[in-house]
Amino acid sequence: MKLRYRKLDPSARIEGPRHEGDAGVDLFSSEEVVVEPGESRWVGTGIAVEIPRGYVGIVKERSGLAHRFGTGAGVVDSSYRGEVRVLVRNLGREPLRIGKGEPLAQLLLLPCAEVELEEGELSPTERGERGFGSTRSSGGPLST
Repeated sequence: MKLRYRKLDPSARIEGPRHEGDAGVDLFSSEEVVVEPGESRWVGTGIAVEIPRGYVGIVKERSGLAHRFGTGAGVVDSSYRGEVRVLVRNLGREPLRIGKGEPLAQLLLLPCAEVELEEGELSPTERGERGFGSTRSSGGPLST
């Protein structure tokens, strides 16, 4: 699958999968930012993408950086043509400095069904309304 992109900043970077079977493309920071402990901040990539119709882009942290910060699971719809930005959360105790050009996140493309809402009664299932932990074999349902 081809992913069309446009650089909004001449120094912006995006890199495709490096190895066969890699899940996503790498996104890099297009700015220098400092995120204080416990804070969240949007960080630009300087890249806009054209997600193919029938797919959705999911922005996730790169596994090598997950110990330093977390990202909000961003959704890039196929109709969106603006800059891909990454919500960075500093999970540590020290200020998080992100340099321009530093690896920031990865963009995954996943098939996405087009949804049409329909209000009505829901079909019954064995699980029903039991929530989180309700499928554990060691006890009853946990509250949601």
